[in-house]
Amino acid sequence: LIAKCGGSFCITLKSGKFTGKRIGKLSGSGADYTGEITDPETDKTYSGSGAVKGNSLRMKGCVLAVLCKSQTWSRL
Repeated sequence: LIAKCGGSFCITLKSGKFTGKRIGKLSGSGADYTGEITDPETDKTYSGSGAVKGNSLRMKGCVLAVLCKSQTWSRL
């Protein structure tokens, strides 16, 4: 679930093992967002970014801007 929280958007898991856990907070406008993303398995927080295209959000989290993982979420 991605919802407004203050002037940002908070990302909270709605299903699976970590249901209810907040895993990110992104700020921005239009199609591009930046902030922090937390891996729910390890509780490590990474700098992150998100890009909206149609009904999809492509999120990317990086360590030292070199080691990155990305994931695409689709709106239901």
